[in-house]
Amino acid sequence: MIRHGERHVVQRIGWLRAAVLGANDGLLSTASLIVGVAAAAQSQSAILTTGIAGLVAGAMSMAAGEYVSVSSQADTETAERTREAAELEEDPKAETKELAAIYRQRGLDTALANQVAEQLMAHDALGAHMRDELGIHETMEAKPVQAALASAASFAVGAIFPVLMAFLFRGTVLVEAVVAATLVLLAVLGAAGAYVGGANLWKGAVRVLFWGALAMAVTAGIGHVFGTRV
Repeated sequence: MIRHGERHVVQRIGWLRAAVLGANDGLLSTASLIVGVAAAAQSQSAILTTGIAGLVAGAMSMAAGEYVSVSSQADTETAERTREAAELEEDPKAETKELAAIYRQRGLDTALANQVAEQLMAHDALGAHMRDELGIHETMEAKPVQAALASAASFAVGAIFPVLMAFLFRGTVLVEAVVAATLVLLAVLGAAGAYVGGANLWKGAVRVLFWGALAMAVTAGIGHVFGTRV
């Protein structure tokens, strides 16, 4: 396979999505748990235990969910590859015509489309049909284990910061420290994800900040209400 020096965002979108999602989820869900429990006037040991349990459970959940999701995608790709290989074996001429029709629809004249289809069929028939007929390219192939590990690791990295705050601070200062650190890190993650994905940095940071602040406010309110009733 010939590789070129250009780097495209689409080539890293799979692991980028899993990593950004995992880090944001780890940071926000764990911080919200800690803020909610702290607002219920629980002890520091209870708050710290909640944070660590949230980190472990969340990382495992993210890994399992991502693995199942991407495995389903991989199974679909495998089934499509098997079916396409069988069709190529049964009627290669019809598959060549099908490929040529695709190229005509993309703007090639009939003679050139036929020539391109014949040459690609001779070079890599299955690869050509997977790419041009089904839209499945090798750079976009589903990788369940990679996605699961990226999700678990990034969740844990995000979750460790609010847990660290819970370990270092006590009382009302704890809530303030967790909220402040979480908002800063959410802004950084939002901007970083936008930058790597080629989007606007401010837009990426603001939308993550909004939902993060809302989530912590809601959980703090719930913790306060239930904490005062117990």
